[in-house]
Amino acid sequence: MKVKLNIARLSLLDRIARCRQIVAAMTGNPNFATPNPPLTQATQALNEAEAAYTAAQTSRQDAKAMTVIQNQRDDFVSGLMNQLAAYVESIAGGDETIIRSAGMDTKAIGSAPTSIPESPDNLGATAGDRDGEIDLSWEAVPGAKSYVIEQSADPPTATSWGHRSVSTRSSQTLDDLTSGARYWFRVAAINGVGQSGWSDPAMKIAP
Repeated sequence: MKVKLNIARLSLLDRIARCRQIVAAMTGNPNFATPNPPLTQATQALNEAEAAYTAAQTSRQDAKAMTVIQNQRDDFVSGLMNQLAAYVESIAGGDETIIRSAGMDTKAIGSAPTSIPESPDNLGATAGDRDGEIDLSWEAVPGAKSYVIEQSADPPTATSWGHRSVSTRSSQTLDDLTSGARYWFRVAAINGVGQSGWSDPAMKIAP
């Protein structure tokens, strides 16, 4: 008979647990007096692998938290700059020379949209950084002010779709999903005239 480890497809933590079971079964086993490699070496390697996993998980959580702080500070800076731009406009009275003297650019007054936007293309769904998170992204639609996201359980039907979120960007992270469950998503663009048709749906199993 040949040995079948059957650990390649296990998750890292399950693989470590399985390997620890093997080490425990061989420890003091009279059938294996001189294990090669030594069981102490295997145990040390398992401890190091588990510590590396824990450190990686902590780093991911820290990176997620720092990204939230980064976005908050970026939004705060953008808010301050918008206030400053409004102040410059109030002083300049539409004079381009005065506006540009503040180091700011000018823009032409655009016309209001006359039709609904195009449907978003290339909607994709990928696993998020944490369990129960899915990241959505799609191509930005010209003239769109925001996007509405709907979600459906599997399989999607005409009546299974429900509102999930609104985004002002062409991406969104959805959380509080059930790990292992299959979800479907679709996105529509919105401008001053109305809402586009729905994008082609995207499916993802929540991590």
